Amino acid sequence: MAGEGRELLRRVELFSALPDGALDVLGPHLRRRTYRRGTMIFHRDQAGDALYIVGEGHVRIFLPGEDGTELTVDLAGPGDVFGELALLDGGSRSASAEAVEDVVLYTLTREAFLRAVETTPGLAVKLIELLGARLRHVTVYAESLAFLDVQARLARLLLDLAGRHAGRRDGPAVEIDVDLTQAELASMVGATRERVNRALGALRAQGLVALRGRRIVLLDPSRLRQRAGLAAG
Repeated sequence: MAGEGRELLRRVELFSALPDGALDVLGPHLRRRTYRRGTMIFHRDQAGDALYIVGEGHVRIFLPGEDGTELTVDLAGPGDVFGELALLDGGSRSASAEAVEDVVLYTLTREAFLRAVETTPGLAVKLIELLGARLRHVTVYAESLAFLDVQARLARLLLDLAGRHAGRRDGPAVEIDVDLTQAELASMVGATRERVNRALGALRAQGLVALRGRRIVLLDPSRLRQRAGLAAG
């Protein structure tokens, strides 16, 4: 699947700047996998032997607690990669991954990925940028959990999701192109489902968001940024 693999990799930020020759080398190593909604892709502490690329759908990356609670740390969509950390250090998975929709994923083995990193300087640079972005995301996320109330944390989450997974737009309004339950939202903001339900209701009452089935629509992103404690954008 050299030609098909090249086009797929070209749509992924991590690989987008690589020359066609490098992409053609990686393409044949890609393996297509499908998962139904709710299926576990891998578990925390499991051996990491592949990098995952999202072709279709969305995958949540989360930390499972011993008491059954979960903290979702990221949501990967089309063009995103995940699972790269275990490939680099040869350790176990640092988090779990679950399909929140029916998903199509492509895997790249650790051997093929590391060989490409060693022989393609551009990929090494992109990988450093990706790891830097991951670290920045974790820092901002930790700050949010430590210093913001649930409503502000939810507002920040919705803005982040709309920026990364935008669907239909109508003027300033933007729909988040992911079906999410309130339990899933709760795991993303580190709160109970009941508290997220109240926070979401308050944002709706303020005219900041609306529900369209299981989709959330940001009606006034500028005011929502103010509620999230962010500068107007």
